[in-house]
Amino acid sequence: MPDLIEARGLVKRFRKVVALDGLDLRVPAGQVTAVLGPNGAGKTTFVRAVATLLRPDAGRLNVLGHDTARDTMAVRRLIGLAGQSAAVEPTMTGRENLVMVARLYGRSRKEARQRAADVLERIGLAASADRPVKTYSGGMRRRLDLGASLVGAPRLLVMDEPTTGLDPRSRTELWDAIRDLAASGTEVLLTTQYLDEADQLAQRVVIVEAGKVIAEGTPAELKSRVGLDRIEVHTRDAAGAATAATVLAALGAEGDGVEVDLAMRRASVPCSDGPGLLPAATAGLVAAGVEIEDLTLRRPTLDEVFMALTGHHTQSPGSEGEKGRPKRAHTEQMGPKQMEGALR
Repeated sequence: MPDLIEARGLVKRFRKVVALDGLDLRVPAGQVTAVLGPNGAGKTTFVRAVATLLRPDAGRLNVLGHDTARDTMAVRRLIGLAGQSAAVEPTMTGRENLVMVARLYGRSRKEARQRAADVLERIGLAASADRPVKTYSGGMRRRLDLGASLVGAPRLLVMDEPTTGLDPRSRTELWDAIRDLAASGTEVLLTTQYLDEADQLAQRVVIVEAGKVIAEGTPAELKSRVGLDRIEVHTRDAAGAATAATVLAALGAEGDGVEVDLAMRRASVPCSDGPGLLPAATAGLVAAGVEIEDLTLRRPTLDEVFMALTGHHTQSPGSEGEKGRPKRAHTEQMGPKQMEGALR
């Protein structure tokens, strides 16, 4: 079976801006792949190249075994594309939108109506199918746009930042729809700025920066590259957090050492054997009289992976901060003497 997508040395320039800079990527079939990166990383340019909406200046790109430059129409017959905004007609009903798109794919009237009905059921819009789209919520419009990409029965669905601007409930509903599509056999490639989206949906994550692939693998593989697990404890008061930090440090901190945030009443320690160390940490905290509100073993996150590899944060929905990056809570690394001082 050929790779879903194979890109070799892709280059694309827009005047002085290099959007793709020798990008190399192989996307195997049979799994959801997420391309993760900040604004300007080249994600949308790559998606537009896959969808044959632009031609790279150099390099080669195969989609489902077809060269996008030589077999453009063959590629287009095999893919569906959902862009960053819902491309649906608001004055028509949801059903009319999908029937129209199915007809554009060459379906007969009967086939188009049946295909539209099947897709509406699949994306959870059957009950609203005959309402004008202008009465739909933003999440419903995004799902309808997803449906418009499916009426042609594509083998590969390409989605460019599918949940941008959606509220949490609408994002969750769209995630469920994407999972259902993948489970039913539709290949899915999506781009996103949201670390949790990639973690929730993708079996494979590709991180792009400045038009190049800088890392790829399963979410677990990428997280393992960042560093150690952390035992993290939340306490009832700041004094308890300082005591907890002393207890955790005595267990043998590794890596960057113990972190304590007195304002958030939180202390954590990196460890190579978190599951093995957790019982000892619990016993030590109880013996020290620490009032524990929460004790967890925390794995590295994709945000930490991205930060370690690029020096940037990925974006979180609704996040605010300088240049659109989420602000981080202040933490301090403290040695045993500093911890003792914090208790005084």
